Amino acid sequence: MDCVVTAGNVKVLAKAIHSLSKIGEELYLEPLPDGLALRTVNSSRSAYACFFFSPLFFQKFVTTATTNFRCKTPVKSVQAVFRSLSSLDRTVERCEIQMSTQCNTLTFTLHCKHGLKKTHNLSFSDSESLQAIFDKDSCANQLRAQPRLLVDTVVHFPPSLEEVTMSVSDARVRFRNHMEEEAELGRTMLTELCLSAEEFDLFTVNQSVDITFCLKELRGLMAFAESSGLPVCVHFDLPGRPVVFSVSDSGVLEVNFVLATLSDEPHKSQRSSAPPPPAPVDEFLNDDMDSYMIAMETSVLDCDWPEQREQQQQWLPPPRGPSSHQQRGGERERERE
Repeated sequence: MDCVVTAGNVKVLAKAIHSLSKIGEELYLEPLPDGLALRTVNSSRSAYACFFFSPLFFQKFVTTATTNFRCKTPVKSVQAVFRSLSSLDRTVERCEIQMSTQCNTLTFTLHCKHGLKKTHNLSFSDSESLQAIFDKDSCANQLRAQPRLLVDTVVHFPPSLEEVTMSVSDARVRFRNHMEEEAELGRTMLTELCLSAEEFDLFTVNQSVDITFCLKELRGLMAFAESSGLPVCVHFDLPGRPVVFSVSDSGVLEVNFVLATLSDEPHKSQRSSAPPPPAPVDEFLNDDMDSYMIAMETSVLDCDWPEQREQQQQWLPPPRGPSSHQQRGGERERERE
């Protein structure tokens, strides 16, 4: 493969690589007759990203690779080639990318101003196909918004937040930080933002759903979309099915971020298969009435099903009769009489 990227698109390519570095550790390259695909996936296989550049993106694009040739290289190595993003468009005139399948070498040559040339030789290894299976056109819900709207929404959440929940209805979209069931509400800050349907360029919601996905991977796409000024499309369906964030530029560039979502099935199955509460244990026999009432009130509040509340309310402690010592004392008095 031999391709040349002009100065205007060098920064776009660099930002794409920086966005991919926020997701995975390996950069998968696949030169195709109709363009160049850059892909990555995170370690847990819950986030996948793909940047596809058509031949129109390049000043020169020639591929001589064999059919289905794929390779991978550490994304940090490629990121180091485009280290200074702010000055790339002012210092670099063009970038030449060459791939040698005989030497397993990927060469980046930056032709800078004043005749300065920087060459980076990176080694790569063969890899299997990395392709996420998704059909964003079949999703029931679709949103399209300007990147500034989504960036202003995401910035309100702390950088340490891992997951965010998006609730969609027929009139608005809500973003809030995802709370685990065992989390202490008193020690956790809750953040929620509401966006009306009028703030979106496209608002097609056929089914109201709540989906939860990773926020770290989404920040990488937001940074790229904001710099390019391209609108972001969101395709999603039921919880447990992937959500797709896409950006496209009229046949020159296509970006797809596929994020896994949490499923509600485990919670529903746990609640439906929960056994009825056990019968009261004997330790209540030795407790006073106040302790028993406190325990019973706590169990009723924690119960979910109405029939279980009625069953718990019918549990009454057995009558407390005289102790064995009092019984023996009464028998002795009767014998004396």
